[in-house]
Amino acid sequence: MAAPLIRMQGIQKAFGPVKVLEGVDFELRAGEVHALMGENGAGKSTLMKILTGIYAPDGGRIDVDGEATAIASPADAEKHGIAIIHQELNLIPSLSIADNLFLGREEHRFGLLRRRAMAERARAWLARVGMDRLDPDTSVERLSVGRQQMVEIARALGQNARVLIMDEPTAALTESETDTLFRLIRELRAQGTGIVYVSHRMEEIFALCDRISVLRDGQFVGTRDVPGLGFDEVVKMMVGRTLDARFPARTPHVGPVRLSVEHVGGGMVHDVSFDLHAGEVLGVAGLLGAGRTELARLLFGLDRLESGRVTLDGRPVTPKTPSEAIHAGFGFVTEDRKAQGLVLDLSLRENVSLPRVPARAGLVDRLAEKKQTRGLIDALKIRTRDMELDVRALSGGNQQKVVLAKWLALKPRVLILDEPTRGVDVGGKAEIYHIINQLAEQGVAILMISSELPEVLAMSDRILVMHEGRATALLDARGATQETVMTAATGGK
Repeated sequence: MAAPLIRMQGIQKAFGPVKVLEGVDFELRAGEVHALMGENGAGKSTLMKILTGIYAPDGGRIDVDGEATAIASPADAEKHGIAIIHQELNLIPSLSIADNLFLGREEHRFGLLRRRAMAERARAWLARVGMDRLDPDTSVERLSVGRQQMVEIARALGQNARVLIMDEPTAALTESETDTLFRLIRELRAQGTGIVYVSHRMEEIFALCDRISVLRDGQFVGTRDVPGLGFDEVVKMMVGRTLDARFPARTPHVGPVRLSVEHVGGGMVHDVSFDLHAGEVLGVAGLLGAGRTELARLLFGLDRLESGRVTLDGRPVTPKTPSEAIHAGFGFVTEDRKAQGLVLDLSLRENVSLPRVPARAGLVDRLAEKKQTRGLIDALKIRTRDMELDVRALSGGNQQKVVLAKWLALKPRVLILDEPTRGVDVGGKAEIYHIINQLAEQGVAILMISSELPEVLAMSDRILVMHEGRATALLDARGATQETVMTAATGGK
């Protein structure tokens, strides 16, 4: 048998006293899609950063095509045909698509940039990812997050990568963009490209991947072939135990109407009406660009309400700012935790206290603040060695839990959750689902926006479906199916 494209053996990595990787093995064959899985903080990103030269390993060996290789920088990785598409986009917003695609490898002639030639090649690369209608001269900041992701993928393909690492590649993509990406992945596999696929979406893993390797707490658990592999076995490898259920059961105790939204409009949102009861989880479904986040922003005072009426527990409320919304009893877990949900250079404790700092006699009550933070760390099972650690040092899933903790400290009457489990591993998702159920049982009214239909169907009592800024259906979750939700999400009856 030919040597694998990539073989990593006994990889070690520590940051100070914290061991992140302990003797990890991983291999990638030509022409396979290999899933790298594990809970947030398991070491997946660190392992891939070592493979791409961003971090230097403390020990271990990397072979490329069967030969020991030193990868000391991203440039070294590119020479060996290794490219990575990061979950956090690495484009420069103020530059054009073409400038981003050729950044660091611009084409010159007689000392001048060959802009026409670069634009032609850029169009060819964009066409491969289904973005042939994009003008290469368009500024990246004018693109949706999903289209920026496709530009990232086009840039990696332009490197003629033999090894392509994809970290949560579908997190910001529409359904059609995801279909295009899957088709492209299958084409690349057929051409012999080795693809490392990092994702928490089990449906994608089982649909796309040939093998799965699992890390847990910085250690290699094992590799399995996907054919014949069960969901429960993967979960047990990841978390060291079986989950009682993917979506925990809850007996709804729906109370009186807490939030009434009547003919609300503003920006791209038009004439949306619904009631949200105390103790209810109202899921909000729709395709990217349907107006779901825009609706949440109107209710939370981030955008101006242009028409309609909102009442909370029978009293009219029209928050003009997030501060007014918080005072009225709203909480809002944003979909973009890094840009809008956290201050990355502040500690975990400081982020949890941001909406309202515990105080006594006009002074910050540090003892109460630390007690509150410790209780939330324990309740949400946030993995951190110290509440004073900068939140940027936490894994993505643990950062998401900090965003949630921030609002739980306020005990809101209405909690808006926008993509609450995006980028969270299967064990972390189960913990967040339990928290959502507990809040509902305590009488909190929950508006949950999610792009994952199984999540919406399993966690909601009712489902509000949006299309092009309008509500197209309000469904009882018990009788709803993915087909009925998608029909309404695409404007059908």
